[in-house]
Amino acid sequence: MERWRESGERIEALLDASSAAGPAARERAEDLVREVMGLYGAGLAGICDALARYPGAMDDLARDDLVASLLLIHGLHPHDVETRVRTALDGVRPYLGSHGGDVELVAIRDDVVRLRLLGSCHGCPSSAVTLELAVQDAVRAAAPEITELEVETAGSTGQGLIPAAALFTRVHSDVRGTWCAAPELDEIPEGEVGGFVVAGLPVLVCRVAGELLAYRDRCPVCTHAFAGAALHRRAGAGADAAVLRCPTCAAHFDVRGAGVRLDAGDEHLEPVPVLVRDGVLSVAVPAGVA
Repeated sequence: MERWRESGERIEALLDASSAAGPAARERAEDLVREVMGLYGAGLAGICDALARYPGAMDDLARDDLVASLLLIHGLHPHDVETRVRTALDGVRPYLGSHGGDVELVAIRDDVVRLRLLGSCHGCPSSAVTLELAVQDAVRAAAPEITELEVETAGSTGQGLIPAAALFTRVHSDVRGTWCAAPELDEIPEGEVGGFVVAGLPVLVCRVAGELLAYRDRCPVCTHAFAGAALHRRAGAGADAAVLRCPTCAAHFDVRGAGVRLDAGDEHLEPVPVLVRDGVLSVAVPAGVA
């Protein structure tokens, strides 16, 4: 998939370069791209018509990120916007779970998506990061026709509605980041914890109940790294209740509960977005780090 993203960037760069010869040259280049896209779009439509006779064939095509994007461009995607948005939200729920939270689709009207934050995502200082780097990214990729995202908190009746753009503006300097491929994170076995460096960002990764949970490799109490740390099960809790103990200061954190501290103090670990993007496990590295 990375090759095709680079191809798209290359096409855009060539169009920009054509501007050096004047507006007329740029217009001709854009006309050429439109004609080629129209030609291939017509061919793709014919292929889709033929495949429509085979149950499930179009669904199989839509599971490929590149093919799905081409189907969207040409208006041929087999799923409506609500189905695509719900599928996108399902894809980010493992990361939202690392915040101890969730997200709910409330409604889609006039190309406006309204979402509701649930659990620890509401009021969490990382809520804006969660939206910007996970939810918004996934929804807009799956449904590019969406014009606006609105977010409400659990229990609000509309007065708590926050336009996503306004929310992001307040924390713009903190949320911008770069998605970096990190397939090596998937090597962490069940019940284990490991340290990685992704594009300069030290990351602590745990696998609990089949889910990968990632945090900055920095104890919020003593500021030391978690080198040598292991996961423990909290007394009296279920098998999937994992506790991380700092080897330096002995502070305890709930890795499945947004990294909150379990002993004295209100510190919590800093969650790091980990999602499968374009078929590759990736980490969102904050701006200024990569």
